[in-house]
Amino acid sequence: MSGEGKVVCVTGGSGYIASWLVKLLLHRAYTVKATVSNLNDLEKTQHLVSLDGAKERLQLLEANLVEEGSFDSAVDECEGVFHVASPVFSTNDPQKLVEPAIKGTLNVLKSCSKVSSIKRVVVTSSMGAVMFNGKPVTPDTLVDESWYSDTAFCQENKLWYMLSKTLAEDVTWKFAKENGMDLVTVHPGLTIGPLLQPKLNLSVEIILNHINGQTFPNGNFRFVDVRDVANAHILAFERLEASGRYCLVGHVAHFSEFLNILRRQYPKLSIPEKCVDDDLFVPKYKVSKEKVKTLGLEFTPLELTTKDFIESLKMKGFINISD
Repeated sequence: MSGEGKVVCVTGGSGYIASWLVKLLLHRAYTVKATVSNLNDLEKTQHLVSLDGAKERLQLLEANLVEEGSFDSAVDECEGVFHVASPVFSTNDPQKLVEPAIKGTLNVLKSCSKVSSIKRVVVTSSMGAVMFNGKPVTPDTLVDESWYSDTAFCQENKLWYMLSKTLAEDVTWKFAKENGMDLVTVHPGLTIGPLLQPKLNLSVEIILNHINGQTFPNGNFRFVDVRDVANAHILAFERLEASGRYCLVGHVAHFSEFLNILRRQYPKLSIPEKCVDDDLFVPKYKVSKEKVKTLGLEFTPLELTTKDFIESLKMKGFINISD
């Protein structure tokens, strides 16, 4: 499906996922209105204005997540809105994550509710709003879209990012139902792959810290390629039959498996050999791909994602591998 003649909005356009979403939308001939927090910050804008098609079909606008009405001009005259912007950082103060996540989502949705041309809103949630409920997981466990994270469990375990995404999703669906809004939520796992933006984002920084560490974690990671996540957003908008929630996890892999791929691809890369503990590796589980496959999405092999990820980090100077 071509986006020619169609206008869409991407919030938080300078972010990791959103940058790829803007790139793929421009490639599909959409006209894109993308919001950033500061138009004068070249680190937020330069990689976007240099994209193919940006000169002709990309408009950057400044918007503030916590300011009501800030997104009115960004969503005006659009057919689709992709709400990707959300705070992602480490903190011991839950309100620094929770309040802007909820308020920002509501502000975007309120702006959308004023515009009759908008046919669908796609909201970027997270597997953080799906999996964190205290349920035991085993090799027989199949996580799917019927799973919801539990706010009490998140609070008790100080999982503040998961709490912010869970509460934000709650208000998203409540607002959509009360206002008759056509809404879809997508729930990426740990997103990796090549970077378009010049700075490290949190998910990439977490992986890089583990690669450079002395030990590796005894845990399973829900990997997904950033390009697959961006593509899933577009498919969730374009497919008329799309509805509800979509889990986006290409591969559940123990971190040791991820490191083994790196060892094969980059034998000169210095990576940790020892697990953080001497326990048995935690058992893997599965995340269902059945629903997302109905969008026509095929996940990128983890080996290819890993290769493109490391090459991108090398090119941007975040990792050094001797020849």
